[in-house]
Amino acid sequence: MDTPTNEAEAAKAVLFKEASAIQEVANRLNIEKFSRAIDILFQERGKIIITGIGKSGYVGKKMAAMLCSTGSPSAFLHPAEAVHGDLGIHQKGDPVIFLSNSGTTPELIYLEPVLRERGAEIVGILGKKQSPLGKKVDVILDASVHEEADPLGIVPTASFAAAAALGDAIGSALMKRRKFDSLQYAKTHPAGQLGRNLILKVKNVFHAKEYVACLEKQSWIKEAVIEMSKFPLGAACIMEDKKLLGIITDGDLRRALLETDDINSVRVDEIMSKNPQKIGPGESLGVALDLMEKRKPTPISLLPVICPETENFLGIVRLHDILAG
Repeated sequence: MDTPTNEAEAAKAVLFKEASAIQEVANRLNIEKFSRAIDILFQERGKIIITGIGKSGYVGKKMAAMLCSTGSPSAFLHPAEAVHGDLGIHQKGDPVIFLSNSGTTPELIYLEPVLRERGAEIVGILGKKQSPLGKKVDVILDASVHEEADPLGIVPTASFAAAAALGDAIGSALMKRRKFDSLQYAKTHPAGQLGRNLILKVKNVFHAKEYVACLEKQSWIKEAVIEMSKFPLGAACIMEDKKLLGIITDGDLRRALLETDDINSVRVDEIMSKNPQKIGPGESLGVALDLMEKRKPTPISLLPVICPETENFLGIVRLHDILAG
């Protein structure tokens, strides 16, 4: 029976072989052929159809998902189902990616002339360039591997990783061609934290001043405790007219109470943080999060929100508000 050490060594060997296979694909990448493939796949309209069977099909589904999320509308087409009605997903002129490790997949060979009749150009991600499919596609991206990574050397492991990596390379190149940026990415991921940080603004989540503990500078600590209990947001804002003079956090209160026996002997302006870090309501949640996390000497968990035109105090935004989605 293998020991855990032997099993771990075997696992490491798989990872090294897969990494080596991807490195070999990168070293062999033909710039002209890859550029030609991107020319075929880049479309202002329509979509990219990806097809393959078996493990190649799983690579194709992953590839389609990656392309869709990065600005290149795509769909996976099962080659066997294609000739039984699913071919309707392919519209005239849609480019196609064939995925095949052997280069002899019968379903793809059968499908090729049907797609040609529909005006398709075809990019082949193939494990064997010299193959029947290699003669039929418009451009070949070489996904061949020296050996599979499993102990038997027969399970699609390194070949799967190599083909999937080429799919990522295609997606990344299309992102460059489309000038696809982080804001566009967020629009395809609106439910995630990244999308939330880029799409939503401070004004969408902040607490207006009517719901924030606000005090004048001559107020006593006891008054701050009362107000912060009424509005438990973790801070009180010290005001003069509509302007923010400073801020007191829960931590400031605790430290002040440890240092005095008489909470009516210390005014809030004696313990407040003057000129705190501020943010405007039109800034993104990502900017707010960055300001909080990178604040020196220590990170903070809330920011006063200030009108950039009048510098009037509007409210506060907390770390919890940013991460609440």
